[in-house]
Amino acid sequence: MVYLGAGKKTVLRSHGGAFSSPGSKETAFAYSIMAAGVAHAVTQACSQGNLSDCGCDRAKHGYYDQEKGWKWGGCSADIEHGIAFSRRFLNAREVRRHARRLMNLHNNEVGRKVLKDSMRMECKCHGVSGSCTIKTCWVTLPAFREVGFALKDKYGQAVQVEPVLAGRGHQPTFLKVLKTPHLKPLPTDLVYIERSPDYCEESPATGSVGTRGRRCERTGPGKLGSCEVLCCGRGYSTFQYTRTWQCNCKFHWCCQVTCSQCSERTHAYTCN
Repeated sequence: MVYLGAGKKTVLRSHGGAFSSPGSKETAFAYSIMAAGVAHAVTQACSQGNLSDCGCDRAKHGYYDQEKGWKWGGCSADIEHGIAFSRRFLNAREVRRHARRLMNLHNNEVGRKVLKDSMRMECKCHGVSGSCTIKTCWVTLPAFREVGFALKDKYGQAVQVEPVLAGRGHQPTFLKVLKTPHLKPLPTDLVYIERSPDYCEESPATGSVGTRGRRCERTGPGKLGSCEVLCCGRGYSTFQYTRTWQCNCKFHWCCQVTCSQCSERTHAYTCN
C-alpha cells in the first residue's frame, strides 16, 4: 500500500505481473518510485560488491582534469547499469498495446530520470599538511528519501493525458496533454489518464479503506495529516489516553540499567 497523505491512498495488487489499479495520479507515483527504487537498489548493490556482474563505474576511471585539479577516483556508482536493469526488469511486462502501457512506461522513465539527476559528486583533498593539491572525486547515490520527496512533488503537479490513436488497428501511439492538441507531456512530468477516485470512503472496487477511524492531527488547515483534510469534511472525534514510557534511565556499574516509568495524559483524534 502506498500512502500519499491528504487522505489519499491506493492499494496496488499484483496480478499476472501487472498492477490492477486505475490510471490515476497515485498509480503514476507508484510506478515512478518503483522504477527509481529498482535502479537505486541495483546500483547500490553494484557499488558494494554484492553482485557478480557489475561493480564501480569503469567509464570514470583514469580521467584527470588538469585545469580543475581533480581526477576520478574511489568507487563511482554505476547508475547507467542500475537504470538499464530497471528498464529491462519493469518495462518487460508492458506488452499489451493500450494507453496504460504508454502511461506506465512514461512514468517509469520519470522515476529513473529523477534518480539520475539526483546523483552527486563527492571529493576528497590530497596534499601535504592538509593542502588540496589534487582532489579525488567520485559519483554517489542520493539517499532514496530525496528521490521520494522529488517524485512526491511531481505527483502534486501530475499532468492528465489522453492517448492518440493511429495506424490500421487504431492503436494508442503516444500520449498528449488532455484537451490540448499536439502538446505532449514533458519527459519530467508524471502523467495519468483517469481522475483519482474518492479515497475518503471505503470502496472495494478501488481498494480504498476510506478514512473513517483514521488518526489525524489537529493542525492548521490544509496541512499534511490534518483532521480537516483527512476527515473529508466529516469532522473528527477526540479521546484521551495515557501514554507511558521508560525515563530517567541510569547505568549502574556493572552492568545494569534501571529506569523509571513516566506517563502522561494526552489527546488523540480520529476521523468520523
